[in-house]
Amino acid sequence: MMNRSRHATVWLLLPAALLLFAAVAAADAAAVDNSVYADLLQKYVHNGVVDYRGLKGDEALLDRYLKVLEQVPVTELSRKAQFAFYINAYNAWTLKLILSGYPGVKSIKDLGSFFQSPWKKKLVRIQGKVLTLDALEHGILRPRFKDPRVHFAIVCASKSCPPLISVPYRADTLDVQLDAAAGNFINNPQATYLKGDTLYVSKIFKWFADDFGGDVPGFVARYARPDFKKQLAARGKRLKIAYLDYDWSLNGR
Repeated sequence: MMNRSRHATVWLLLPAALLLFAAVAAADAAAVDNSVYADLLQKYVHNGVVDYRGLKGDEALLDRYLKVLEQVPVTELSRKAQFAFYINAYNAWTLKLILSGYPGVKSIKDLGSFFQSPWKKKLVRIQGKVLTLDALEHGILRPRFKDPRVHFAIVCASKSCPPLISVPYRADTLDVQLDAAAGNFINNPQATYLKGDTLYVSKIFKWFADDFGGDVPGFVARYARPDFKKQLAARGKRLKIAYLDYDWSLNGR
């Protein structure tokens, strides 16, 4: 009798929980309008390659989207919506940074100087504050959300970066999108591969070793496709790690 009562309670609560989830999702969607950004990504980003020339012609639309982001009440969003918001903000403001020097820029590093890296420029406008890209990454995204998959979602406009996807990140699909971003990068033989007993990986894994729990092979194996996973397992303790050179040239055509 008690078990039936418990089951009945669960079924009674389930519709309320679903309604609450739907209400939160609707509130998140209403607070952040990514439609302009979605159109720009679909039009100018293909397989991770950005058509900066075309995007430059629509820079006013990008500016409109950045203005939308500036006015979003971020603290009122759900946690996942905040995570998606900051990823989109990082990537959109990186595009804006590149356009500030385009067409004369061949690398994002060209937009820095001896005294200031491009990631330390105050250009990101959110809720009345002006932040740097570094502040977004190291002050918000990494410490607040503690999810190593973020390193495959935020993009530094360079060829060795994980590719910029052609749609915005969204709260309701965030985990699927982050898993896909990590999996696509790890299963790209130009970014991650085995040679003998050595696993060659991006320097992202070296720069942010703590975020990956100090276990690069374990993280790679988690997202590796079956054949790749078997090859990693076959090496066992013989497996060594090497870090690939980073190509900072622009991820454009």
